[in-house]
Amino acid sequence: MTGCLLTGSPGVGKTTLITEVLSKANKQAGGFYTQEIRSGGVRQGFKIITLDGTEAVLAHVAINSPHRVGKYGVDIKNLENVAVAAIHRAIEQSDLIVIDEIGKMELFSPLFKEAVLKAIDSSKKVLGTIMLKPNPFADAIKHHPAVDIIVLTRDNRNEVVAHILDWLK
Repeated sequence: MTGCLLTGSPGVGKTTLITEVLSKANKQAGGFYTQEIRSGGVRQGFKIITLDGTEAVLAHVAINSPHRVGKYGVDIKNLENVAVAAIHRAIEQSDLIVIDEIGKMELFSPLFKEAVLKAIDSSKKVLGTIMLKPNPFADAIKHHPAVDIIVLTRDNRNEVVAHILDWLK
């Protein structure tokens, strides 16, 4: 398997697990992860953080966009200029491509979908997260022959970390 994608309920710790694995694995990694934007304890949106340190807002309550998920407007330009560019750099330069996440917001972008497929079809290892709910594109990725899907729960967390570290060796 060249791809290992985590799925599971929101808040189960998928992104936290990926950052933990990255800190323990001795791999040249590229790509991006997402993080909540909070103000006064209330989630206001999400930002993209590339593994080489670039940050951009992915979605925010204050963004007026035709692309919306719940109360959040999605900034497709930031997604493509930062996250998609990071995936392409990782395909060229890294041993490990990190894509966190393949979710509703990201799937508004055809360029993002192309980059995900290019990463999975490359010879590089891909570690990422993917939405749990059904979605035609996400479901096709989940059934891709090169992809292993792991459902993360609070109970299997330690075994999943060990499994991914073994897979990366």
